[in-house]
Amino acid sequence: MPSAFLKHPFMSQTALAACNEDAMVRAMLAFELALADVQQASGALPAGTSQQMRAQLEDVSFDIAEMAEGIASGGNVAIPFVKQSRALLADGLKRYWHQGATSQDVVDSALMLLLKPRLAALDSLLLRCRSAAIDLMDTHSNTPMVGRTLMQQALPITFGVKVSHWAVGLEQARRRLGDIELPVQFGGAVGVHSGWDSLGLEWMDALAEKLGLAAPVLPWHTDRYPIHALGTALDAVASAAEKLALDVSLLTQTEVGEVAEPSAPGMGESSSMPHKRNPVRSALIRGAARQVHGHASVLLNAAAQPLERGLGEWHAEWAPLMESVLLVEGALEQVAVLLEGLEVYPDNMWRNLAATGGGIMAEPVARLLTPALGTDNAKAVSAAAAETSRCESRDYSDVLIDVLAEHPETNGTIDYDSLRKACDPTLYLGSSKAQIKRARKWLESK
Repeated sequence: MPSAFLKHPFMSQTALAACNEDAMVRAMLAFELALADVQQASGALPAGTSQQMRAQLEDVSFDIAEMAEGIASGGNVAIPFVKQSRALLADGLKRYWHQGATSQDVVDSALMLLLKPRLAALDSLLLRCRSAAIDLMDTHSNTPMVGRTLMQQALPITFGVKVSHWAVGLEQARRRLGDIELPVQFGGAVGVHSGWDSLGLEWMDALAEKLGLAAPVLPWHTDRYPIHALGTALDAVASAAEKLALDVSLLTQTEVGEVAEPSAPGMGESSSMPHKRNPVRSALIRGAARQVHGHASVLLNAAAQPLERGLGEWHAEWAPLMESVLLVEGALEQVAVLLEGLEVYPDNMWRNLAATGGGIMAEPVARLLTPALGTDNAKAVSAAAAETSRCESRDYSDVLIDVLAEHPETNGTIDYDSLRKACDPTLYLGSSKAQIKRARKWLESK
């Protein structure tokens, strides 16, 4: 029950329902029935055997509680599953059940079967995020805002280019995830199809095709690259989502107020402070991502497994792997809603651009003054004017003009119209617009 309160809120509810205990049992059953099919096709089982197995087991209600209790003595769920399913078969079929397989074949393949629709769901969510981000990029390609470094105001950018970076991060992770293969597992007791010789590899390839999984080069009982690759790819998605959520949460601060999460009845309310509108979606995204990062460390540390079968390392993978998928899917559901309904406040962005009285434009001003004053003097004059502007709450360009009027080195050489333009943040956006165009082209290239 605590999971429903403490863990499940971060996960996709759709994915949770599709990855419960019954779904795992059905995935293990799908593996065993497919194995019987391919063995029958090769002549290793009498004709009609796999069909009889399917008829006797496909609609059976398995005792999941009994199966769970059996894990303590067997070490994994496949052992009590195989015992229970074999007991349900007619006597003449029992000897052919689970033939040539080992428990790790069943569990690994079943997990891959559960993960396949989840990766498809992640891809769909990431495409949805990409579409929403492109709309925001287009809408705000010319919306100026202050760029911030080390949590301080720096120089102007556009909100469109900020969204572009979010979108590129998510899309890079999507493409990486799209390259992941989910291989079938089939090697038998020590991974060499003992007793079946070359038939074992033929069955492995046929199993992969029948189950819609990738065919590995070899059985991968202790070669955990598929899990390593998937775990790190999921962590990359989580990181991209977390970056976006962190930015949004910082921009929603009361004193900043440049964006707000989509409003919904009761969303973001405080239990004690009615005035608050908390960035709850961002909190859920970041909370999920932090858990995925932790799970990734478990998967990475379990990658090197001993000899022909892991001793605890394999067992340690199951929960972190499945939970990572559920958490990432839950996070992306929130990201999609956030991007599709993000409230953007350009007026507040403009207000914050002016918060320093124009002092953030000290760099372009120094560049303008350098030919007349020299590099060091130009920087000093620009910085002093910026500080005066901040302290006296005066317009930066007015302060500069007053300072320069009394500065002997300028001697009327400064074009005050050019000076005012140098103080205009909308004229100092660098490659923001070009970056949006470039990002959009790349985002839509695949």
